[in-house]
Amino acid sequence: MRNSTPPRVGPKKTSTTGCLDYPDYVDFFIRQIFSEPHSTKPIEDAVGWALETDAEVLIATELAELVDGEEALAAYRKIDCPVLVIHGADDHLIPQAAGAKLAEVTGGELVTIDGGGHLVPGRDPVKANLLIKGFVDRVTGAPPPSHLWTRGLARRKRALYISSPIGLGHARRDVAIAEELRELRPDLEIDWLAQHPVTRVLEDAGERIHPASGHLASESSHIESEQGEHDLNCFQALRRMDEIILANFMVFQEAVDEGLYDLVIGDEAWDIDYYWHENPELKRCPNVWMTDFVGYLPMEDGFDDEAFLTADYNAEMIEHVARFPGVRDQAIFVGNPEDIVPDSFGPDLPLIRDWTEDNFTFSGYVTGFTPPDPEAVAAMRSDLGYEDDDQVCVVTIGGSGVGRDLLGRVIAAYPEAKRKVPGLRMVVVAGPRIDPDSLPSHEGLEVHGYVDRLYRHLSVCDLAVVQAGLTTTMELTAANRPFLYFPLRHHFEQNLHVRHRIERYGAGIHMDYAASAPDAIAEAISSAIGTEVHYRQVETDGAARAASIIAQLV
Repeated sequence: MRNSTPPRVGPKKTSTTGCLDYPDYVDFFIRQIFSEPHSTKPIEDAVGWALETDAEVLIATELAELVDGEEALAAYRKIDCPVLVIHGADDHLIPQAAGAKLAEVTGGELVTIDGGGHLVPGRDPVKANLLIKGFVDRVTGAPPPSHLWTRGLARRKRALYISSPIGLGHARRDVAIAEELRELRPDLEIDWLAQHPVTRVLEDAGERIHPASGHLASESSHIESEQGEHDLNCFQALRRMDEIILANFMVFQEAVDEGLYDLVIGDEAWDIDYYWHENPELKRCPNVWMTDFVGYLPMEDGFDDEAFLTADYNAEMIEHVARFPGVRDQAIFVGNPEDIVPDSFGPDLPLIRDWTEDNFTFSGYVTGFTPPDPEAVAAMRSDLGYEDDDQVCVVTIGGSGVGRDLLGRVIAAYPEAKRKVPGLRMVVVAGPRIDPDSLPSHEGLEVHGYVDRLYRHLSVCDLAVVQAGLTTTMELTAANRPFLYFPLRHHFEQNLHVRHRIERYGAGIHMDYAASAPDAIAEAISSAIGTEVHYRQVETDGAARAASIIAQLV
């Protein structure tokens, strides 16, 4: 097993008197609490909390009178309510025998977590949640929920589909896959466990949304809270989303336990993939895992710390799949082997492309639509309200609110761009999470909120200005449209995975937000709009190929 402990593993003497430096002691002590491999995030959290104290609290702690073992046991014997003791067998601070003794003197229940450390709820929260809920239900005599049970052979086949809410691209391709899947399995019912803004796309498509969706915590809001000015450290934002991912997994697991589903399909449903690998006994039915990138990668200015963390997360994923290969009944990469970056997962870890080819099936890219033939473009432009002499520039940053700064800067470039391109018609799409009225305006500039089937506009525009989301850039690539793309700073997926794929297709013009003042953007618009482009062809049967893979499981 790869070493998952950062280089600093113990306290250091940092003064000539031999005293321990408090931050180093905290670092050492917290690592004894979390003895389980791959515990970087709870260690980081706990160290941060411990460093929030002050000298007065530390002095009071040191001077406090300790209770000896016999006094503690006497106090425990006075407890007259039901007790549940959860103790890690690998607890480095308090031996498991102490937990067993506590259960004995209180007449309580003892659950030992083999391989668990000192703080089980922090490192194995799903198991802790389920143990506590089961204990409370037994103690309170809570009746089991009423539900309708249908005999197995009388059931219709049912699938629960989970689509990532980080952007709208997953939703469009997932609806396309679901439609193809119904062609192959007409008797299959599909429920969607989803949250805004994905639900907007699903509702427009007439899909059925599971009522438990209303209990999901917002991942999009969290991502938006992590952004700076056109800046989002995607990896760290995902790490700090751990509590949201846990809460949403518990909602999902309850839906699966009660829903009698024959299949689960998760498009970058990180919570399901992680916690089912951590708790494989909770899996109830075949599971399909889909993604369009594999491997966390560090940004250059993340230095050794981020490189260590990304490698550790990758190593845990590799160990999960090797130990429990049955958790993913099918793993589908939305793309082709050449779309995968040539990097390794980290020191002493395999190359990402080699490992992915060994562990995934490739569907090809899923556009979710068929681009119009060149001779049909004029008619589609007319249907969308564009005139023959319009030079249409569509500006969009995807379904999340991350990208407001890019919208603002492109809007600021509009007057100069209009001067350079007299026929310019700039259409700004804010998306479902940004109020169009909150954006600046100029005479002649069109600003819209959510636009249904935006890909139609992208398919016939003369230029698009976008972030570097994979879906939007690949829609433009498939439609052979010129576009400028601005990856978010510190967003490893956009800067590394997506850029690699776009360059493989010979598509788009990469732009650096920091170096692109409004006048530079106006110049880039005037140079690129209406240019003839010739990209590598994008397949149009990806949704059907993905559906055919999934259909084998139902």
